[in-house]
Order: sequence, then structure tokens, then C-alpha cells
Amino acid sequence: MNYWALCFVSHKSSMAIYRYWLSLTKERWLVISNWRYCPTATRSNVQESTMVQTERTIKKWSARDAAKCIVIPSDLDHKYSRGVLGVITGSAQYPGAAVLSTSAAAATGIGMIRFHSSSGLAHLVLHSTPSCVVQPGKTTAWLIGSGIPAKKYSDFSTWLRHRWFALAYKQTVPTVLDAGALYLAGSLEQPTLITPHSGELANLFNARGVLVTAEAIEGDPKKWVKTAAQTFGVTVLLKGAVTYVANDQSLIELPRATPWLATAGSGDVLAGIIGALVATNTVEILNDLNRLAEVAATGAYIHASAAKNASRGGPISAENIVDEISGAITQLIK
Repeated sequence: MNYWALCFVSHKSSMAIYRYWLSLTKERWLVISNWRYCPTATRSNVQESTMVQTERTIKKWSARDAAKCIVIPSDLDHKYSRGVLGVITGSAQYPGAAVLSTSAAAATGIGMIRFHSSSGLAHLVLHSTPSCVVQPGKTTAWLIGSGIPAKKYSDFSTWLRHRWFALAYKQTVPTVLDAGALYLAGSLEQPTLITPHSGELANLFNARGVLVTAEAIEGDPKKWVKTAAQTFGVTVLLKGAVTYVANDQSLIELPRATPWLATAGSGDVLAGIIGALVATNTVEILNDLNRLAEVAATGAYIHASAAKNASRGGPISAENIVDEISGAITQLIK
């Protein structure tokens, strides 16, 4: 090939690369330029543009998607390789949260659960799930906060004085924060998932200086779950009749769950399912943070499926949901 032909090819290649780059950045550049330089543009214009983009990129979670996050053991696996979940849940006010979260985690088939709390709670947990271990050790993920009053641990320094949280903080493995631990959002170095309902998310926003009501979040959950992920720098699962999961790159929508799922302890069961799935997917999560959102969505999918199977159109309790978790997972992997 002669010199001029080579220059022509190089020029065409450069232009192709430029055009591709321009196509990727055009929409973002238009938003930024309109916001900063166009006298008629406002922040609301930018928010509207963001929401239009959100509508286009939302992922509807399906059984096929969920099945990809179920790690099926091989002949070479053992209890440690199949995930070890550290659990700090329950309190004197809400002891049942410890029982429900650990029993739900166990029902997923995880390799091991290490429960860390007072001896009184440990006895309750062992009575319900004797396979739980109450001695400290290495874990592949942590579940913290279910059934722990938010007012008691409302800031990071208070949590650091918690005997078992200090252990979890040092291990830096993927962590699920629920209920009383939600205020830790953005304080941990490890991949973090928070699992609030609309009221808890509103309280978290208000504590960080963003004034919003639970009603406003319920009115536009897709907007607020994305805003939460971007504001706190974590993956967010927003619980509701329709559950949403978001990080700074993606938004997942779950199928509508049965209304009978709205029952005391249901959130503790969900936290246990998700914590266990995170523990079995730790390697994948550390290699790809999008995996944490996918695992969270899968946990919510299993939770809703178990509730549907337990309900059959009628009322259920949180304990009924736990009884159907194994069957819901089996349906996914068949």
C-alpha cells in the first residue's frame, strides 16, 4: 500500500472513531451545555432529560435473569466455598428479625451463617436454625441492621462502638445494610447495598439535607431510587408493591408482587435472602459492581415468588414465605 492510501485509511479510521465517540457523548454534552449556557434551561430540564433516559434504560427483571445469579455447587465445593454470611440483626425490641433473617438465609442453601449478637438472641436463632454458627470468623458478605432501631445507631461513630460491627468493618467484603444500619450508607469502602422502604429512604435523605417525603418517593420511585444511588454512592433496593434496584449505571424493575407480601417480618426475610445470595456471589461482585444490583434484584424476585407460592391468593405470614424460599429457587434453576 502506498503512502497516500495509508493516509486515506488512517484518516477514515480516525473519523470513524471520532463519530463513534461523538455519538456516545452527544446526549450528555447537550444536557451539560444546555444547563450551563442556555438561558432558558433549568435544573428541571436536566432532571426531565435524565428521567427520559431512565425510562429508556430500565431493565425488567425476569426468571431467566434471576437464574443467572444462582450459583449451583459443584462436586468440589464445600461449606466455606459456597458462601459464608455474617449476620448482625435483631434487638431486644425486635428479636424476631434475627430469627427471620437467619432462617431465610439458610433456606437459600448458603454454605454457612455466622450470627453475631447477644447470647439471648443467639439462643433464639439457634432454636430456629441450629445450623447457624455463633463464633466469629471469616465471611464472604455481611448483613447488618434488620430489627435494630435506627435511633440507637444513627451515625457512623456510634456503630464503630458496636462490638461486632467493628469486625464487619475490617473485613471489607460486600455488605447489605437494612433498617437500623441504613445510616451507614456511603461510609463503607466495600461494595454496599441498602434496602429501604420509602419511609426509611425519606428519613435517610432528610438526614443528609435532602428534603423529601415518603409520599413523594412513592409517587416517583424510579427517580428517587436513582437519586439515592447517585447521592450515597451505593446500590439501592427500594421496597414497594413494585420493587426497584439501582446503581449509578443501571435501573432494574421487579414484577409486581402480591399485596399479601406486606406483612410484619417480610423485610427481614428479604434481607436474609439477599444477604445469602450476595455471600455466594462475592467473587463476581468484586469483579463487577453491576452484579450487586443483579443479585439484589434476584433476591427480591425469589422473595416475591416465595410469597406468591405461599399465598395462593390468600393471607400469609413471614414464616410462610421462608417455607417457600427453597421451592422458589428450585423453580428458577430447573
